[in-house]
Amino acid sequence: MLWRSISAAIALVMLGMSFACAAERLVVEVINQSEPTLCAEKDNVSIALVSKAVQSFRIEATHPAYLPTLKADSMAPDFASCDMAADPAFKPTAPPRRQTIYEELDTWLVAWTFPSFWRPVTATVRVGDRIERNIHMLQLWVRRPNGGEEVLVLYPQDGYWRLRPLAPQGLAPTAFGSSFLVGPVEEQGRPVVNIKEITFDPDKKAFTLHFERGGSAVVTYSLDPHRNALEVVFDKPVTAAPFAVLRSMYITDLNNDVARIAVDGPDSKSRREVNIMAFGKAFAARVWTGRLSPSQHNTSSPDMMFGGFSESDRPQ
Repeated sequence: MLWRSISAAIALVMLGMSFACAAERLVVEVINQSEPTLCAEKDNVSIALVSKAVQSFRIEATHPAYLPTLKADSMAPDFASCDMAADPAFKPTAPPRRQTIYEELDTWLVAWTFPSFWRPVTATVRVGDRIERNIHMLQLWVRRPNGGEEVLVLYPQDGYWRLRPLAPQGLAPTAFGSSFLVGPVEEQGRPVVNIKEITFDPDKKAFTLHFERGGSAVVTYSLDPHRNALEVVFDKPVTAAPFAVLRSMYITDLNNDVARIAVDGPDSKSRREVNIMAFGKAFAARVWTGRLSPSQHNTSSPDMMFGGFSESDRPQ
C-alpha cells in the first residue's frame, strides 16, 4: 500500500510537471494578411508570425496525409487569370547561368542567375572562401539511390524559402508548394527579407543569413523520408517586424497550395482549425498549414508547421 501511495504521488508530481511545461510554451501572434485572387501563380496567402521574445523556432515540411492515395500529381504552372505585365524586372550584371558552387558525394548546392528578377541583385553568397554575386536562386540537392533530389530552395534577393521532404519510393519528385520568409520581414511590394549575405556551411548543414537591417540567423536543416526540418536561431529576437511569414496560394478548395490552418493554444489542450481564408488572428504555440484533400495545383506539395518557439537559442 505504501509503495502504491508513493507511486501515485510520483505520478501526480510528474503529471503536474508535464502540465507546467505545457503551460510554459511560448506563444506568438499569428496574423492573417491574405487577400483573394484568381491567379494560381500569385502568393495571395500571407500568415505573419510576430513576437518580441522568440530567438529560436522550428519549421517542418511534411507530406500531406493523402499522399499515399494519389493516382495523379500536378506540378505544372497555371497562369490563367494572371496579369504580370506590370511586375518589375531588373537585369543582373552577369549573364544567365547555372553553376554548382559546392559539391560532395551526397550533397550539392546549385546557383542560378536568371535573365531578370523582380528585385535588384544586392545579396552575396559565400561558401568557404568562394563569394558569388548575381545569384537569384539556390537549390540544395541530395543523393538518392536513383539519382538526385532537390529538397530546399532559397532566393537570396528577396529571402523566400521552399522545402520538401524526400519523396516516397515511386513518387519522386513531389511538388514544392508554400514558401516562407525568415528574418525581419518588410513590405516592399510584397513581403521580403533584405539579406546582405548568405553563408553556406556544408559540415554543419547550415545557412547563415546576415540581414541588411542588422542581425543574423543560423538556419540548420535535417532531412528524412517523413519531413524536412529547419531549426532557426536568431542572434537576437526580431522586435520591430514579423520574424517569419508563410506565403502561399488559395483560390478554392480545389485549387490551392494551402487550404487549412490549425493553431495550438499555449496549454496544449486546445486547437483551432479553419479554412485559411477564414482565419483572422490568434496567439499560438504551434501553427500548421496544409490540405486535407488533393488540389489540382501542386497536388503533392507538403504541409508546413511552425513551432518550438523559444526565448533561448534552442527551440522547445
